[in-house]
Amino acid sequence: MDQIAAMRVFARVVEAGTFTRAADLLQLPKPSVTKLVQQLESHLRVKLLQRTTRRVTVTPEGAAYYERILRVLDEIDDIEADVTNAQTRPRGRLRVDIGSSLANRILIPRLPAFHARYPDILLELGVGDRPVHLIGEGVDCVLRGGVLSDPSLVARRVARMSYMTCATPDYLKRHGVPATPADLLDGHRVVSYFSSRTGRYIPPHYERGDECIEINGHAVIAVNESTAHLTAVLTGLGVAQTFAFMAQPHVESGALVELLADWEPPPMPVSIAYPSSRHPSAKLRAFVDWTVEVFAPYGVR
Repeated sequence: MDQIAAMRVFARVVEAGTFTRAADLLQLPKPSVTKLVQQLESHLRVKLLQRTTRRVTVTPEGAAYYERILRVLDEIDDIEADVTNAQTRPRGRLRVDIGSSLANRILIPRLPAFHARYPDILLELGVGDRPVHLIGEGVDCVLRGGVLSDPSLVARRVARMSYMTCATPDYLKRHGVPATPADLLDGHRVVSYFSSRTGRYIPPHYERGDECIEINGHAVIAVNESTAHLTAVLTGLGVAQTFAFMAQPHVESGALVELLADWEPPPMPVSIAYPSSRHPSAKLRAFVDWTVEVFAPYGVR
């Protein structure tokens, strides 16, 4: 038995929750994954996992073993990185999950520079506004907007994104130009946004001085993905509050008109996060540092 390989497989089964999912993430046949875990249990003479038809559950002994081998595996990775000069030339597969608008408008257009700097890193991008479970889904890090309060994550703030309210010129000809947020409640249509995680509507929020107001206007459509949300505004369906970095090019082209510019909500923080239980690899540290550079122009304006 290759004990290190068996330890890695066991750790991934614990994280994925099933042998099938772990085999997919490891790109190994499921029988090979099962055999390695069985050999590890025989070697240790202890039951590490309780198996059911749908899911595996970690035994108390398995949970304790998992916590200790994570540190060992991280140390092995660091030793191999030093020996192979991976600190200066990181290599391997890195799985990153990122919201659609951040991916399409900011990160992906700059990836040629990343691959020129780190040609040996295979970047797998999961793109969407659906929240993911990093350990269970085998994701190395996520880029997300909002306040990250999960204590199991190490989060690093990379930007603060300002908002913009906008609509098409044709829409404004038909419905008029709102002078205050309250005007959106009278004769205007709103393109709404709702959370892909909770299903809760997120109403436009406005602040000016000591005044704060949320607008629950007449919604003609509600969207749970940021790029589609902007597309709905561009079709003339209504007024929306969206990210300024997404709307600005369309304002400059004349496709959209900025509204209520003197009513500005607090910018949304954007962070990159990874599990606190894992020591960051050389490839992860390289990606985090590069991401901070990419998002540097999007600080507090």
